[in-house]
Amino acid sequence: MNISKKDALEWFEFLSTVPGNKEEVCEEYKDVIESILRQIDLSMRNHHKNLQSKVTKMDTLKGRTFFVGDKNKFPKGCVSCLFGDGLGGVRKTNKCNLKCKFCYYHDNIDNQEAVPDQMWEIGDTLYYEEDIDFLLDVQKKPSGIAYVYLEPFLEIEKYFTVIEKFKNAGVYQHMYTNGTLGTEEDLKRLGEAGLNEIRFNLGASNCSDKVIEFMRLAKKYIPMVGIETPMTPEFFKSFMEKKDLILSTGLDFINCAELHFGEDNLNNYQGEVMYISRRGYISPVWSREITLELMRMASEENWPIVVHDCSNHTKYSRELNKNSKQNHQFGFHTYYSEFDRILFHLFIPFLQDDRYPFVIEEELPEKYKLENCKEDILELCEEEEEEIYEGFYDYQEEEEI
Repeated sequence: MNISKKDALEWFEFLSTVPGNKEEVCEEYKDVIESILRQIDLSMRNHHKNLQSKVTKMDTLKGRTFFVGDKNKFPKGCVSCLFGDGLGGVRKTNKCNLKCKFCYYHDNIDNQEAVPDQMWEIGDTLYYEEDIDFLLDVQKKPSGIAYVYLEPFLEIEKYFTVIEKFKNAGVYQHMYTNGTLGTEEDLKRLGEAGLNEIRFNLGASNCSDKVIEFMRLAKKYIPMVGIETPMTPEFFKSFMEKKDLILSTGLDFINCAELHFGEDNLNNYQGEVMYISRRGYISPVWSREITLELMRMASEENWPIVVHDCSNHTKYSRELNKNSKQNHQFGFHTYYSEFDRILFHLFIPFLQDDRYPFVIEEELPEKYKLENCKEDILELCEEEEEEIYEGFYDYQEEEEI
């Protein structure tokens, strides 16, 4: 079924106003709803291909991701993610000194669970620091690990000995930071401990001069230095104002992360034009548009760095690769939406926007025309509400007993 954009808009506008839990409606009218989501995805895939066609010298890593620039500067942490054992996260810090609008933890950033003293979270499991050597000896070593989650420079002194353990085991290591904290001595000690790569979320500081200079310092001590930040209009504006200064730091790459939404940052972007990729991540359309514009400029102007399209497609490839290493059945993947329900209202701005036409449109069968379904949908929602209330009263009676 290739529903038209006009019909899709009518359906989602109506469904967004219907009260109650819509689980039964989604099941009963699955063909229509899934057709709309698929049409949105296909529309954006076509749009992205058109934008990619304007990027000269575009390269690819076996179709898993796209980039422009010297392949030798492509971040090896990403190679591990896309071809190795996946992105092995090592976590210690549970706080951040900033509160970014795009942060995936935004609404709950002050309520993140702490890792106990002298322990580290590896593979969703807590280990004492002294257990890491034993873990590396017993289990297969990962191709790479990443120090992820909020701001490590708040307690950077705790990281040096752990980084040295992984270095001695021959594991490639990279770290994420907003770059607003720390000293040259910290960078020197990170390099001496064995950190291979550091990634600056330059958008977190709005491309501050202080962070740009910290990146320049980092290049003195750490082999690979890059930017990894969600692509937003604010970042693009500030980057363009300081482009030459940033490129002069000697950095190796920019990972242009396509922003996607979860429960904790979605409210900051209500009303934006959004799409859904492969029934998984939900993103604003402008995020990858900014990436592809930066790639076009980098290619035409011969920037001395790699500009990497870290898109939803790349994250889909990441999940396929990770699952293949875990002996799952052929075709299994874990690229899912951050939400357990369909948020119809999110896609209304996209369906109202003439810049993103559906590729193929067909007339709906009579049984799926909205005017023929409204009454049934309202009845289904009423039934659901009755079931919810019945369950509530049953619970109340049990409590009284």
